Amino acid sequence: MQFASRLDNVETSAIRELFKLLGKPGIISFAGGFPDSAMFDVEGLKEASQKALTEEPGGALQYGATEGYEPLRTQLSAFMKTKGVDVDTSGLIVTTGSQQALDLLGKTMISPGDKVIVEGPTFLATIQCFRLYGAQLISAPIDANGVKTDELEKLIAEHKPKFVYLIPTFGNPSGAMLSLERRKKVLELAVKYQTLIVEDDPYGDLYFGEAPPPSILALSKDVPGSRELLAHCGSLSKVLSPGLRIGWMIAPAELLAKATMCKQFSDAHTSTFSQATAAQYLKSGRMPATLAHVREVYGQRAQAMGAALKRELGDAVSFTQPQGGLFFWARLTGANGKLADANELAKRAIEKLVAFVPGAPFYAEKPDLATLRLSFATADVAKIEEGVKRLGQAL
Repeated sequence: MQFASRLDNVETSAIRELFKLLGKPGIISFAGGFPDSAMFDVEGLKEASQKALTEEPGGALQYGATEGYEPLRTQLSAFMKTKGVDVDTSGLIVTTGSQQALDLLGKTMISPGDKVIVEGPTFLATIQCFRLYGAQLISAPIDANGVKTDELEKLIAEHKPKFVYLIPTFGNPSGAMLSLERRKKVLELAVKYQTLIVEDDPYGDLYFGEAPPPSILALSKDVPGSRELLAHCGSLSKVLSPGLRIGWMIAPAELLAKATMCKQFSDAHTSTFSQATAAQYLKSGRMPATLAHVREVYGQRAQAMGAALKRELGDAVSFTQPQGGLFFWARLTGANGKLADANELAKRAIEKLVAFVPGAPFYAEKPDLATLRLSFATADVAKIEEGVKRLGQAL
């Protein structure tokens, strides 16, 4: 069979390949990027789905508008208002998870050979998606405070990218949080170079303790001309349920119109039943309590993992304690002659019945082979401590 040439530029996800090794009994996995299913508000969702079927069964079960189910768009507009963003329902579309929003951006914005700047490291599915549409990806370096805006400006000036893709708040895989100062700088760069900024924000509500700075979108009201150069992707997957497949995109009207057209070709619309259920859930007022619960649990697990890494691996690993999200991003230092290759450590770790994801696949270019991603989301404190102990033994 002769497949499309666009497939030549993408590979199967290294993470999905790793999952094939996770069937061993007794294994503790820090590999996935999933929320903990024990955190799902099953009763609240059950009540919401029943209300959806009782109050408007036709809307919940019938075909719907490609842009999204209007009651959900209304609720999402109100949800964004709590985060400092004024957006009318016409200013957003509902997507099948925020990952579809990235695919729609690829379809509408990328022609083969176009340059796109991403963080190094960044979300693996983004690398694969944008490459599928023929993008030439350029990595902007990051640190614990997110993308280095001085370096980003040099790259924008040199490459004149079609757009810049960022995960400013608790990025996957980095866990980094872009500082307030740098967020403002990103907006200034957008205006100065007339470059579209894509802000992916699936983790922004999962903070531990103090809330993060406002989103780049929320801050755009203070930088004239920047709002029309922003696309913002949101999701309920990490805070409510991935199975609902509810995401959204806020963008300039012209971009939304093109994205809606492309979405119409691919899935007609996101599941109306899922949308009606999500709308009823947001309307119920249960979301604040749900968020408070998941923040507390994930915060405890993050603290436990940070303490265990220091205790069990010591100076053989360096990391910044995450302030939110689902991930630790760590780097093997090679101290005292210990291993500094995360791929080799991953093999040894599986033998010790613990799993993580090596960091190299998260780089669009110049991968750092010493890096690794650890998720604390689905393991309780006892399993985190045991798993990191096994990781120390493997090292």
